[in-house]
Amino acid sequence: MSADDPTGPMSPEQRAAYRAFVRDHHPDRGGDPELFVAGLARLRAGRPAVPPPDDRRFDAPIEIVTPLPLPVRAVVALIRTVRWHRRRRVD
Repeated sequence: MSADDPTGPMSPEQRAAYRAFVRDHHPDRGGDPELFVAGLARLRAGRPAVPPPDDRRFDAPIEIVTPLPLPVRAVVALIRTVRWHRRRRVD
């Protein structure tokens, strides 16, 4: 339901039921806050708990990117300046 929710992913049917419940009962849309909280707890209880996945994206080695050589940086700056001036031009 949220990024920190310990339950597993929802099936399309569960997602449709969740979205319909929120659409009909959310307090910002005139629903009862207590009923909304109780309904969310009921929907969360119906989903199986899944342990968090081992996210290997953060285990990758750090790669240091060297700066571009000065002539390349000068050309890039020139291109950016020309493009900036072209965008500012009023026809």
